Amino acid sequence: MLRDHTCRLAIAGMWLLAAVSVAQADSGSQANHPELLSGDRVILGTVADIKGDQARIDTGEVQPRFVPMGVRKSKGLPELKKGDRVELTLNDQNLLVDVHLIGEASHHRVVHGKIAEPLDTGHDEAVIRTSRGKEESYGIRPVARSKVASVPVGVDAVFLIDEMERIADVTFGSKEAMHQSAEIWQKKSPLKGNFDKISGVVLTPLDHNTIAIRTEDGKEQRYEVRPFVQPRLKGVAKGQEIVLLVDEEHQVGDVALPPGSSAAAGGQR
Repeated sequence: MLRDHTCRLAIAGMWLLAAVSVAQADSGSQANHPELLSGDRVILGTVADIKGDQARIDTGEVQPRFVPMGVRKSKGLPELKKGDRVELTLNDQNLLVDVHLIGEASHHRVVHGKIAEPLDTGHDEAVIRTSRGKEESYGIRPVARSKVASVPVGVDAVFLIDEMERIADVTFGSKEAMHQSAEIWQKKSPLKGNFDKISGVVLTPLDHNTIAIRTEDGKEQRYEVRPFVQPRLKGVAKGQEIVLLVDEEHQVGDVALPPGSSAAAGGQR
């Protein structure tokens, strides 16, 4: 029931953000980066620090961005270094899609089509029937799995394909497609995937999409929290024990709270 509730939140958020994306198709970021989807944007930043498997990026926002080093490593790109100037590509949910050094070539492309068949159990691959009638198979990056899983088979969509021929983002092809998806979303299965369990004590409650905890081995770790998980962390306080389920993009895709806590009780309603 809790997983189903989480999936409902994810899909509802996607509909709302997709509506904004369709209405704002001529955004400034998209004009400068025609290989992006409507609703995606690019911000500039500087690598302030490298700690463990994360880079802290100062972007001029109130809070810095924390970028997993594996995002570039998986593409065979050079590791980020302190002082590097970078471009961060964010999707319509304000989550990281990609990171490149300023001036570094990126090879994203946009594919118009429909999901041709139900996704596999792990939601890590999709078969797309393109607008030209050709069927093509693509891996799905973890950051995009919940969104791709929310697009029913046969509904018009637009897919952002990265350099590794994986789906990095998706949006509906039109307002009509968005409404069609809303009518049949109950047929979709809840998102399933592999997570690392990270147990610890909250140091900084949810703030600007991130949470900081002290893990059982005494280390301080900060994680970006996916939008559909954030409502469950609203009542979590400093010093509270918590278990974060962290996905391959080093972001919180689910959370386990101690029985009896106010946040846990709120998540069960």
